[in-house]
Amino acid sequence: MASKSSARLAALTVAAVCSAASTIVLTSPAHADSVRVHDIQGSTRLSPYAGEQVTDVAGIVTGVRGYGSSRGFWIQDPRPDADPATSEGVFVFTGSTPKGVAVGDAVTVSGTVSEYVPGGTSSGNQSLTEITRPVFTVVSSGNEVPAPTTISARSVPRAYAPEGDEAANGSVNGLPLRPAKYALDHYESLEGMNVRVTDARVVGASDPYTELWVTVKPWENANRRGGTVYGSYDSQNTGRLQIQSLGRPADFPDANVGDTLAGTTAGPLDYNQYGGYTMVASEIGTLRSGGLERESTRRQSGRELAVATYNVENLDPSDDTFAAHAEAIVHNLASPDIVSLEEIQDDNGATDDGTVTAGATVGKLIDAIVAAGGPRYDWRGIDPVDGEDGGQPGGNIRQAFLFNPERVSFTDRGAGDATTATGVTKVRGKAALTHSPGRVDPANAAWEDSRKPLAGEFVFRGRTVVVIANHFNSKGGDQSLTAQYQPPSRGSETQRHAQATVVNTFVKDILAVQRNADVIALGDINDFEFSRTTRLLEDDGALWSAVKSLPRSERYSYVYQGNSQVLDQILVSPSIRWHGRLSYDSVHVNAEFHDQISDHDPQVLRFRP
Repeated sequence: MASKSSARLAALTVAAVCSAASTIVLTSPAHADSVRVHDIQGSTRLSPYAGEQVTDVAGIVTGVRGYGSSRGFWIQDPRPDADPATSEGVFVFTGSTPKGVAVGDAVTVSGTVSEYVPGGTSSGNQSLTEITRPVFTVVSSGNEVPAPTTISARSVPRAYAPEGDEAANGSVNGLPLRPAKYALDHYESLEGMNVRVTDARVVGASDPYTELWVTVKPWENANRRGGTVYGSYDSQNTGRLQIQSLGRPADFPDANVGDTLAGTTAGPLDYNQYGGYTMVASEIGTLRSGGLERESTRRQSGRELAVATYNVENLDPSDDTFAAHAEAIVHNLASPDIVSLEEIQDDNGATDDGTVTAGATVGKLIDAIVAAGGPRYDWRGIDPVDGEDGGQPGGNIRQAFLFNPERVSFTDRGAGDATTATGVTKVRGKAALTHSPGRVDPANAAWEDSRKPLAGEFVFRGRTVVVIANHFNSKGGDQSLTAQYQPPSRGSETQRHAQATVVNTFVKDILAVQRNADVIALGDINDFEFSRTTRLLEDDGALWSAVKSLPRSERYSYVYQGNSQVLDQILVSPSIRWHGRLSYDSVHVNAEFHDQISDHDPQVLRFRP
């Protein structure tokens, strides 16, 4: 990236004026002369010059971004100060594609210092220090770009973030940066600077937005497939870093978890709404495959009942993923006896015209399973009230049961509808549902704008198994791990806690009628195995999350921001846990791969009723 300097015969002055976004924090304008970049950045997250006009801030251009909603360029002072807390780089926001400026230009910039909050102030995100409404002058071109600062296992502290200031509602904005003690402070001290990682292992696969996640701490909570496991709220995995492309999307690698970006990956360190600190790479290392392969579980024995949960991510008849989902169910999941499907959309997908039926969607999947060599499943479900269950507008997502009629039978008992609750009764001394299929307490406020649980009775080898399919409220709206509020707020938990309590109460009603009833509650719980949501589902021993039968390093069904974590769970009643000889498998076919057909991995439980 370095080249010899060559002065231009005449300096080029370019004015770039843009309107301030609603999320840019401004105070009353003042004026400051001849400040340096590290003066603007200061030793806290907020610039001491926020809202002030600055003049002739000098730096070398290290990157130019001419796409997206945040267009501009980065500059870095080649003469750093001695304070490790003050960054030497800053983003110059032009609003439109920058003209007349290139990497290696020495420039002076005048403009207004602003603190921009990606996602808006209500998101709780940290802010990005910028120079806005800039007027800049190119002094010379072809200068050597400041060498990138290496982000490594040695440089990133073990502790993640300081506790926020109670007087500031838990915000860390006003706290002095301690980059040698906290990982988030370390990254903040490099905001806007040219940085690099070397031989970095991929822990979050490439996505369509040309983003991936790497770790500079390959041993940190590692699993055997190359990922980084999120095992507690205190284990945020400090080595994770998001990588975006500053170049053409076509040049971005198709990486899976466990691959490596060999050599150097380098570029300015940004902060954005979808992942926090992000290297916007102008140089990307060579992709070295880790050889990751999709897993297949074993087939159940004749005496074992196999029950699975699989989020098929907004499946509707217009999708081109039916054959791939069928292959996953038949070959990777070994054709489970019962499959709880989440995110089955109605028969015309996201078209919002009042359609709520899903027979075409499920029927197309069943046909694809047969074509893939699997059984012809039968199915049961309940159509929701239009627009009442959340998810993609118009899609009317719901849970549905697939079952292999050659192995299990379904007990149809007064089939319920979207608003009728199933209850528990006693039939010949055993617990039975009043409606099968039926919905669990659908009028409860816990299910507002969310999927209602679907319950059904199955019979395997003469024994009844009650299965409750769930898709709890999502984590949307929670503050990110890199939020300015530490620890971050997880407001979405409130509804999941209420949902877990409803399901737990229903299971207790079944066990009150028949103490040894076989009950399974499964699905996209949208929360971790160590969360309070799970503890509420398990309350008083009514259920137990079987993913906890796996070693900690193997507990994950989803990869988010480089953290391999549990969202999908299968919970069982005591009779199954203690007497069912259970076998659990999280079958990794999607979450770790760039060509995933769903963002969730299916889960399979096998046991002997």
